[in-house]
Amino acid sequence: MNDSRYVSTAQVAEVLGVGVTTVKRWVDEGILPAHRTAGGHRKLLLADVLRLARQSNFPNQNLGPLFAAGHALVPAHVQDLEQALFVALERGDGDLVRSLIQGAYRRGVPVDDLADGVIAPAMQRIGHDWETGKIDVFHEHRGSQLCVAALHELIGLVSSSAAGRRPLALGGAPEKDPYVLTSLLAELVLRQDGWQVVNLGPNTPLASLRKAVNELKPRLLWLTVSYLEDADTFLTEYRQLYQESDRLGVPVAVGGRALTDSLRARMPYTTYGDGMAHLSAFARTLSPGKRRPPRGRPTKQSNG
Repeated sequence: MNDSRYVSTAQVAEVLGVGVTTVKRWVDEGILPAHRTAGGHRKLLLADVLRLARQSNFPNQNLGPLFAAGHALVPAHVQDLEQALFVALERGDGDLVRSLIQGAYRRGVPVDDLADGVIAPAMQRIGHDWETGKIDVFHEHRGSQLCVAALHELIGLVSSSAAGRRPLALGGAPEKDPYVLTSLLAELVLRQDGWQVVNLGPNTPLASLRKAVNELKPRLLWLTVSYLEDADTFLTEYRQLYQESDRLGVPVAVGGRALTDSLRARMPYTTYGDGMAHLSAFARTLSPGKRRPPRGRPTKQSNG
């Protein structure tokens, strides 16, 4: 199994500062999902290892050796990473955008931190430059598409091998809202936290979301609202969606820059967040995930 998404028990033990037998015990106890090679060796998904590292406090937790040497060039500080991404987006350097976003995640930066501290501010700066005439709208569109492309490639790394046993989250953006990026970031944040996800994406009629809630019976419904053409129509359709979700016991999480304070005052919802970190925190209250491994270093190690 040569897939770069997988690492060995020995590699995981080294970067977390524990023994190989400890990692194997986590596998045997179901704490850390694993695949078996033809030779019987355990191989672990990077997504599952990263999730475990974020949930616990380990002696070492230096994740860098798990990843390609090229990712060492990714800035360590969020502010520097945001600046580097902004420059790459304005230049239209897709390879650098991909390296920065994916490299940061591989080095242990959670998707919600990437979304709120790096991608959102970089795209806001791109949008401001367009609004003030410094760049053309094509630059803004190109930057958005480059982010979306890099994030789509991240889905394989973020998705857990245990996703089939995880709760389902359903969501998207309402009709006439064309923005792909926010819904995609919400999907990745939820996948990072171990959820199965059905992302209906932008421009989704709320009546269709209501049908999807009835058919799929999700554990969580999210709605990102970046643009509204008619607030009153949205409110009428949204209330119907919320009432149906409430009837089925489905919590509703909403967010997005189009949801002003005055608009939210007229909306029922379970939770509102002004960033992906809020969505992640709320989702974890609904699905705490796998139990964390016991602390302690084994007295004897074995080969992976």
